[in-house]
Amino acid sequence: MSEIYGEQHRALQDAFDVRPLADRVRDVIVLPEIPPEHQGFIESRDFFFLSTIDHRGYPTVSHKGGNPGFVKVVDSSTLAFPSLDGNSMYLSMGNITGNSKVGLLFIDFETPHRVRVHGEATVSRDDPLMQAGLPEFHGAEMIVRIKVTEIFINCPRYIHRYQRVDASRYVPQPGCPTPPPQWKRIDGLQDVLPERDRAIAEQLGGVITLEEYGAKVVSGEG
Repeated sequence: MSEIYGEQHRALQDAFDVRPLADRVRDVIVLPEIPPEHQGFIESRDFFFLSTIDHRGYPTVSHKGGNPGFVKVVDSSTLAFPSLDGNSMYLSMGNITGNSKVGLLFIDFETPHRVRVHGEATVSRDDPLMQAGLPEFHGAEMIVRIKVTEIFINCPRYIHRYQRVDASRYVPQPGCPTPPPQWKRIDGLQDVLPERDRAIAEQLGGVITLEEYGAKVVSGEG
């Protein structure tokens, strides 16, 4: 585990006269491996936020969702999760292949509680977990493995409490077809869809405009 503080952090800690406190907090909460209490929390989540870095140096933050338990603690220093069908941009996965450093935020809005992870990620299209038959990994296009370098809890006092309303019907489930996405009905995309997706618009009721798709997203139909 490398030093979590750089000169820029030290300058602010000194400005607010909290360097000793910052050092003590680091020593108390920042861990190089996943303890049992964090493992249980991580494997109970059905979503998390993933931060990656693109080829221009910009951070990209993405919501990753799946069935509860879709993030697996493989061992005390390794996490794995499935990359599911997205919007065909492959921003997070592409970023990882160019820069392996990632950040993850696991959060429970009901408790509230959160855990942060820093690590080095790899992406594979033939990871053994894809052939393991795990229901949480059903429909995976790729598997991401993260070698954890730092993991720590954060104070939850500014987390507003929210309750989970429903599971997304688009998360792949064993034994039943996954509904196709509404965005593949957009008129301006039809000529560039892969052949396997050309019938989706007709299947869902016809082609729609970008504005109509936007209205569906706003209303919760997207």
